[in-house]
Amino acid sequence: MASLFRFLLILTSLAVAGMITVPARAERIKDLGTFQGVRPNQLTGYGIVVGLAGTGDDSLDYATQGMKGVVSRFGLTLPQGVNPALKNAAAVLVTADLPAFAKPGQRLDVTVSALGKAKSLRGGTLILTPLRGADNEIYGMAQGNLAVGGLGVSGADGSQVSVNIPSAGRIPGGATVERAVATGFETSPTLTFNLAEADLTTALRVADGINRTFGDHRARATDAVSVSIDAAPGGADRIMMMGLIENIEVAPADAPAKVIVNARTGTVVINGAVKIHPAAVAHGKLTVSVNESPRVVQPAPFSQGRTAVEQSSSISIEQEKKPMVNFKGGASLADIVKAVNAIGASPADMVAILEALKQAGAMKAELVVL
Repeated sequence: MASLFRFLLILTSLAVAGMITVPARAERIKDLGTFQGVRPNQLTGYGIVVGLAGTGDDSLDYATQGMKGVVSRFGLTLPQGVNPALKNAAAVLVTADLPAFAKPGQRLDVTVSALGKAKSLRGGTLILTPLRGADNEIYGMAQGNLAVGGLGVSGADGSQVSVNIPSAGRIPGGATVERAVATGFETSPTLTFNLAEADLTTALRVADGINRTFGDHRARATDAVSVSIDAAPGGADRIMMMGLIENIEVAPADAPAKVIVNARTGTVVINGAVKIHPAAVAHGKLTVSVNESPRVVQPAPFSQGRTAVEQSSSISIEQEKKPMVNFKGGASLADIVKAVNAIGASPADMVAILEALKQAGAMKAELVVL
């Protein structure tokens, strides 16, 4: 315990003396974006799931044609005009993501979704299905038993009960990579790092962090998203440089002042960069109530009169008195929340107050309504 205390004391002394520099909210470059070309690719295939317990597509033409294609692989040809009953089979779409640098033989997880009116894919098996990319080339083959988390039950009277989605499932490791995707990053003259969020300051800081680490001027910000990096040709050297760059820590720029409003749910999110200029806010609620109390009027005996309904209305107006709140210059997020809570504003009222502050020029922030 004494040695640990001495170690912490030395670290504290070094930090105070400036020998250890702790960046303010520093983040790794790999958490701010990705290298261009190093990305997954989407694969899609059309296949047939068999072995269902009467929950398949039945008479869907796509399933019928697909099943004929499956049996034709084994030299079996169905007679023309014969359409097999396929309640135990279903036409499905198979999707998967092919990671960057994936090599032939690697396994991929696939998602299988019913294309027609199949009620459930539980207990089914996907027949060998090719997976194609955007260029219509085959990059993988999928096959296997489905894991379905949903459950669907129907009764003879037409009543149905469903838990989750039984018409979709997954096959962990159900596809095999058959072809690698050429990224071309080892032959391009430069590497490009793209930020996840456009920001000129952050792009400049990323380029400066790379240059300081390597001691040269190989990186430069080309716009608010991209940082271009000079690199020698060759995959091994570039992979090593990319690995070093990803672990460089930089301090990203503060997010611009924004107020996010979800008009459907009444959710309001204000980030810490929002500041309020001097302004005064008064908030009140006007309630108008109309009460109807009709009564039945009976005529006097032998008066030849008729029973009638007499309307009786009362109108009342109530207005809550709320204090006026004075925002001083440079009010922070905590000040805004405290003041709005003090006047008892609901989320919907807060939206109106923020819109009024922006229109008055007292809030310099972007107001985003979802």
